[in-house]
Amino acid sequence: MNRQRLGLILVAIVLIVASWLGIASARSGLIIKSLDRESLPLLYVAPRVSPAPGVLVAHGFAGSKQLMLGYAHVLAKAGYAVMLWDFNGHGANPVRLERYELQNNLATALQVLQEQPEVDRAQLALLGHSMGSGIVMTAGVQDAAQFAATIAISPTGAAVTPTAPRNLQLQVGSGEGRFIQNADRLLTQAGDENSSLAAGTARELIVIPNAQHITILFSDVSHQAAVRWLDATFNRTSESQYVDRRIGWYGLHLLGWLLGLTAIAPIAATPLPALKINPLQRWAGLLVAPIAAISAATLLNQRIELASLGGVQVGGAVGVWLLIAGITWLTVLAQVSRPTGRSVAIGLALFAILWIAFGAMAQVVWLQWWLIPSRLKVWLPIAAACFPWFLAAGMVQQSIGTGKRILWWLAQSAILILGFGATVYLIPQLGFMFLLLPLFPPILGLLAIVAGWLNDAWAYAIGSALFFAWLLAAGFPLS
Repeated sequence: MNRQRLGLILVAIVLIVASWLGIASARSGLIIKSLDRESLPLLYVAPRVSPAPGVLVAHGFAGSKQLMLGYAHVLAKAGYAVMLWDFNGHGANPVRLERYELQNNLATALQVLQEQPEVDRAQLALLGHSMGSGIVMTAGVQDAAQFAATIAISPTGAAVTPTAPRNLQLQVGSGEGRFIQNADRLLTQAGDENSSLAAGTARELIVIPNAQHITILFSDVSHQAAVRWLDATFNRTSESQYVDRRIGWYGLHLLGWLLGLTAIAPIAATPLPALKINPLQRWAGLLVAPIAAISAATLLNQRIELASLGGVQVGGAVGVWLLIAGITWLTVLAQVSRPTGRSVAIGLALFAILWIAFGAMAQVVWLQWWLIPSRLKVWLPIAAACFPWFLAAGMVQQSIGTGKRILWWLAQSAILILGFGATVYLIPQLGFMFLLLPLFPPILGLLAIVAGWLNDAWAYAIGSALFFAWLLAAGFPLS
C-alpha cells in the first residue's frame, strides 16, 4: 500500500474519531436513558438539575425518536427534561400502526415522564412534528389544564380554539408549501397572533427560513424558537449557548468512511471490460423502465393495497416499483452478466461497510438504524425486489469514465424522482413516497462513486440492494 493510500486511511481515522468525540460532547452533562413501557420504546433526555419542566416530543410519519433528538438536546441543555418515543409501527416499536392508538402512546409517554425524579409535574409542555403535531395539539386541547404550552412544527390538523391548547406556537418551513397554508388556517382558528402568555392564550406563527419538511428538524432557528417560547411560558431564562451540530458530525463520520473506502477499494477492484451493450439500449431501458413500473403499480393497486404491501407502509410498494422497473431495464439491455463468488463476497462486504458508515452514528443522530425482528423480516424480500434495478444500473456503469458516470447518476436521479412523483399523483395512497425523493440524488451519488471503485456490476448490485432495502425497512412504518 503506497503512502497516498496510507495518508487517506490516517485522515479517515482522524475524521471518524473526531466525529464520535463531537457526538460525545453533545451528550455530555445530560441524563440519557432508554426506557420501555407497554411495548413503547422511550428515550429520556434531561439536565442533571431538578426540578425541570417536562416536555413531550413527538415525531412525524415515518420518523422516530432519533429524528427528534435535535430538539431533545437543545431543550435539555436549556434546562428541560424531555421524553421521546416511537409511535406504534415506527422505529423500534413492534406494534403495528393504528392511528387511533397514537394518542394512547402519548399518554403512556406522559406517565413515564412524570415518574422521572428531575421532572416538575406542574410544568409540562408538548412539541410535535407533522403527524406528531396533530397528536400533541389534540392532547393540548383535551387536557389544556395540564399542558402550559404546545409547539406544532409542520402542523397538520386539530380542533384548536382561541383558548386551547394553551400558548400555541406554530412553526413551518419556508419551503413547505401546503403546510404554510395549513399553519395560517390553524392560526386563524386559534384566535390569531397575540402575546397573552400569562393567560395561556398566546399564539405565534414562525416561518423558518430555508427549511423543508425534514430539514426544519435540524434548524437551529427552529430549536431556539422552541426554547424561547417555553422560557416565556414558564418565566425562565435559559443561558445555554448550545447549538446542535450532530448532523455535521454525522456528515464528517460518513466522509471519513468514504475516504477510507477510497483507499482500500482499489484492492478489491476488478479489471473487468465494459459490457458490450448498445448505447441506445442502455438509455431506452432507463426511459422505458419507469413507464412500465408506473403502469403496473396503477393496475396492481386496483387489486391489492400497495400502500401496506409486505407489512410495511410504502416501503413494499417502492420495492415492487423497482422490481418492475429493473426487470424492464434488464429486458431492454437483453443480457445479464454472470456473477462470480468473488463478486458476491465483495457485494456483501460493500453492504457491511455502507451499513456501518451510514448507520452506526445514525442511531444516535437521526434514524432508528438497528432493525427490530419484525423489520428484519421485510428487509431481504425488499432487497430482492430492488436487486434488478441496481444490477441494470451496475451493468451500464461498468468500466465507464467519470464524466459518463456523473451523467448516469443525474439521469437515474431524475428518472426516479419523476417516476415516483408520477406514481404518487396516480396513487395518492402512496403519498409518503415523497419522503424518498430528496434522498435519491445523494444515495445514488454515493453508490455511483462505489460503482466506479469496484467496477463490478454484481458486487455493486448486491451491496446497493441490501443497503437501500435496509433504509426502506428502517424508515417506513410497519402496517
